[in-house]
Parts: sequence; structure tokens; C-alpha cells
Amino acid sequence: MTLLDPKHIARLARHGIPKNEFESLIGSDLTLELLKAQGSNLVLSDNVYRFQSTLSSVDDTLFCIVDIETNGSKPSRDQIIEIGAVKLQNGRILDTYESLVYCTEISEQIQEITGIRVDQTLQAPSLTKVMREFRLFLGDAVFVGHDAKFDYNFVSAMMERVGLSKLLNRSLCTIDLAERTIESERYGLAYLNEQLTLYKDATHHRALSDAMTTTKLLKRTLALIPESITNAEELIAFSKEAKRLKRPKMKPVKEEKNEEK
Repeated sequence: MTLLDPKHIARLARHGIPKNEFESLIGSDLTLELLKAQGSNLVLSDNVYRFQSTLSSVDDTLFCIVDIETNGSKPSRDQIIEIGAVKLQNGRILDTYESLVYCTEISEQIQEITGIRVDQTLQAPSLTKVMREFRLFLGDAVFVGHDAKFDYNFVSAMMERVGLSKLLNRSLCTIDLAERTIESERYGLAYLNEQLTLYKDATHHRALSDAMTTTKLLKRTLALIPESITNAEELIAFSKEAKRLKRPKMKPVKEEKNEEK
């Protein structure tokens, strides 16, 4: 639970909130520490509270690129079966995290898609252990995902399931960013990987591999953003608000068949 509503978050992401007003809002130093523990990168600068991501250059920002595999699409009834993550800063990979998660039920369809079998997850660490480890690994980094909303909400729900607080990290979606920097017929991760030759060793639908592919996509898109973007919050705003590039028209089926001949 947090006292910060969307309006407060928007202010923190733009111009900040004056110290007296913000401290009156949250009520105590303990609440501030709890907000930070949930991933809010709050800092006090010039007597104003704001997100650190408004002050850090894009290069200096610590990104945590995350991918998950699950045994269903609904966090209320399903769970993560594998998580992979990559920490990126200044264009360099600093660290990685990868773990299967204990699970007793995986449908045949998901086993076929991911290659993850129940006999593997029965030997894996518990959800509680993995979420606690990942909470420490993530810290207050910007959470990045390809379709970040799904991964973020699922991870946050799993945090709450094991007794931790929900995530409050800033987040960035590489689909949104790619749509504004790269012309493509489609923006699925496997398709972009093939078209852009991002990660030759990719194993699609395995968490760390997909996180690595997304990391390489993030690096590619960051090289294409406008020079006017100076910090991570401007990058997040650009990914949501800038005009999407016009998708090239797909070639007619007949032309594709002729080319293949």
C-alpha cells in the first residue's frame, strides 16, 4: 500500500514535490524508507523530493531488464515458473539473475512453449525465496520489459503473495520504445530478434535468454532516441507519448512466394 496516487507520482517524475508538502503527505521517515524499499528511487534535492531518474542521465541510469515465464496469464491464480533479469548501466551488463520457481502444475501447452517441465520446477527454490532474492537484485532500478506491464504486474503480485510489498519501481516498455525508434512490421520479441539480429544465442520463451534479447533491443533503441532526451524520466515519457513510427506495409503473399522461388 502506498500514499502516492498517480498525480503525486507524475509530479515526482517531472518537477518534484517540495520537502514540507511531501513529508506532510507521507507522515513519517519510516514511510519514506518503506517507499524506497518498494523500489521508489526517491531523493531529496534542493529541498524538493523527486525521483532519482529525473536527475540521472540515460547512460547513468541503472536498468533492470526482466522477463518471466508463468503457468498462466492471471496473477490471481497462476504463478511465475521462471524469472530472468539483466542489470544494465552505461551500456554495460553489470549482473544477471536467473531462477526456476517451485511449481507443481504446468499445462502441456506451456511445457511445450517454454520447455520447462514439472520435474524441473519440483526441484526449484520456493516462490518466497526467489521473490526475496529478486527484490534485492532489482533494488530501485528502472524495471524494463518487453510488454513491461505484464511482467511488472505479475512480479508485483508475486511479491505480495509471499508477504512483500508491491513494486513501486519506475518502469519502461521496450515495445513502446521500439515503436517510436524502429520501423518494423511487427514488434514481438522473436520477430525483432530475427530482423535486427539482436541475440544469436536466443532461446525464445526462456526467461534469461529473453531478458538478454530485450537488453540488446534496449541498447539498440537507446542509440536512436532524440538527443533532447537527457534523463530516464524523459525517456519513459518519450516511450509513452511520442508519435509511433509508421509501420511499413507488409508485402503481398504472392510477392513473397515469388521471392522465395
